[in-house]
Amino acid sequence: MESDVPFGRQADVSWLLTGLVERVPHARSALLLSADGLVKAEHGLEPRTADQLAALAAGLYSLARSAATLPQAPSTADPATWECGGEVRQVVVQLAGALLSVCAAGQGACLAVLTGREADPAILGYEMALLVRSVRPFLATPARQRAAR
Repeated sequence: MESDVPFGRQADVSWLLTGLVERVPHARSALLLSADGLVKAEHGLEPRTADQLAALAAGLYSLARSAATLPQAPSTADPATWECGGEVRQVVVQLAGALLSVCAAGQGACLAVLTGREADPAILGYEMALLVRSVRPFLATPARQRAAR
């Protein structure tokens, strides 16, 4: 699937991340990243921290996608059996002092938001989904092109 944004030109979406952080109580920072862990846009992070969080969020999302590929069990099977399948909607990591939430944000892109532990995961998930749904074409990351030889 191709992005509506021309290759080599990425729309500035930092203001969207700023708005998200301002709307979600206890939100600290937000990050738009490529599926392979490169920072596309950020709000509230130092560059080095943004790079680290992008790599971490990409890894978490990739692991969750692997879980979604586990065989789907019939509903009458052992209740302890995985009943997976489909796409990953959201990954939430609950830390002692924070929540980290990661979701898909268009083809080849993810959105990560770091909040205080007081944040309501339902409000956070809703606001993340709303942002992604409204601007999905601009958040996509086109597939990388082969280098010219």
